Amino acid sequence: MEALTETKVECVDAETGLIVFRNSPIHGRGGFATEKIRQGSRVIEYVGERIGKDESLRRCEQNNEFIFYLNDSQDLDGNVPWNPARFINHSCAPNCEATLDEDRIWLCALRDVEPGEEITFNYGFDLVDYKDYPCHCGSSNCVRYIVAEEFFPHVRKTTAAFI
Repeated sequence: MEALTETKVECVDAETGLIVFRNSPIHGRGGFATEKIRQGSRVIEYVGERIGKDESLRRCEQNNEFIFYLNDSQDLDGNVPWNPARFINHSCAPNCEATLDEDRIWLCALRDVEPGEEITFNYGFDLVDYKDYPCHCGSSNCVRYIVAEEFFPHVRKTTAAFI
């Protein structure tokens, strides 16, 4: 088995320069800031294949978790080799958010991010099969599952009954 090595990947049109992708304590590989990133900055563009809604539904039914809404007729499938942003991990207390800007998706800093800090965003999953997606972000706000923040109260209430 080949060892994973640290690889620098230049962000497409990113304002901050470089993000290093390496092993993550959250999950698999993750993106880490190589310099201070100011609140509101575009960190990295989430790129991929533009697909129609029917194809998007088909891929979602095949458990493709990399699809973003773009507009009423197209979605973006980020599960492509040229999209390093697909390695950005989920967190229940993220430092970035996905922002749609003229049919382009950017991960933008919600707060200042320090060098070496892992870049994260909330994947915004709904409650369908949420128990199949455990969260390991380790934040004090973690609800133990990858769901949108609007569902945190429901998940906390549901899981509290089983603790």
